[in-house]
Amino acid sequence: MSAGTTSASGPHTGAGRFAPSPSGDLHIGNIRSGLLAYVRARQTGRRFLWRIEDLDRVRPGSAESQLEVFSELGITPDEPPLVQSERLDVYTQALDRLQDRGLVYECYCSRKDIRQAPSAPHSPPGAYPGTCRNLTESHRERQRRRLTEQGRGPALRLRTDNTEITVEDRALGPITAPIDDLVLKRGDGVFAYNLTVVVDDAASGVDEVVRGDDLATSAPRQAHLANLLGLPPTTWMHVPLVVNTAGRRLAKRDGAVTYQQLRVLGWTRHDVYAWMQTSLGFADDPTAWSTIDDMVVGVDPARLPRQETVFVPPTNAAV
Repeated sequence: MSAGTTSASGPHTGAGRFAPSPSGDLHIGNIRSGLLAYVRARQTGRRFLWRIEDLDRVRPGSAESQLEVFSELGITPDEPPLVQSERLDVYTQALDRLQDRGLVYECYCSRKDIRQAPSAPHSPPGAYPGTCRNLTESHRERQRRRLTEQGRGPALRLRTDNTEITVEDRALGPITAPIDDLVLKRGDGVFAYNLTVVVDDAASGVDEVVRGDDLATSAPRQAHLANLLGLPPTTWMHVPLVVNTAGRRLAKRDGAVTYQQLRVLGWTRHDVYAWMQTSLGFADDPTAWSTIDDMVVGVDPARLPRQETVFVPPTNAAV
């Protein structure tokens, strides 16, 4: 089966996707999550799509570099990438639909305000306590003037009642979380992650999301938001992260963790896939992985690890 074909299960109307932020080079953990998204799409006959989430942190050239890395690994998305910065009108329309239903309100709180505010009953730690939810119009006008004097604007939040939502995850099982008044648009005018991904996944036909399990608790929020917008439901598969020896997210300070850095140290595409095979627990399988097609055939989703993988960067070319 070639990297551009669907699996024996036949064509599928849905899609999977990889949606990196173009803020720098992809590290080995990002790459593993993206490869698993591709593998799952091919195994189920879905299209594999790419999204450039460039509404916040952007480093020039990163989006192109990330696509080039996957191209070197044998993967080309089935359609041109969707670019979020070109879709502001679409997010505005989604926000307007929620506003028309009375589900949006202005929030004037800073992060410090939220940290120092008492928690709302039955809400999880760090959840927004609803400080601005039921202010009078005169109070809101005073808060708007205060923010204007500071050169800021209010954020826009979704009005909820902290109801618990449960979604089924193919790897983790049920994920349950209360839905707080999440931000839909930040005070600086940037549309928030939860809104944009829900809108974009629906527009692209993405019906299964494969991503790192650090985002697992976002799935109930996104499922709730999609339901409010009348969008099709999504299924989920959250996979364990790759971390450093201290158990934290990989970062530049950890050494050679990006594809470019590993290439300088002598890693080939085959080395990348060999590491993927070992890190995912398939090292004892009879066929050694050296291409994406090997990975598509070799990955058994039911056997994927449930714990984080520690990546120890090589220090020289003799790796």
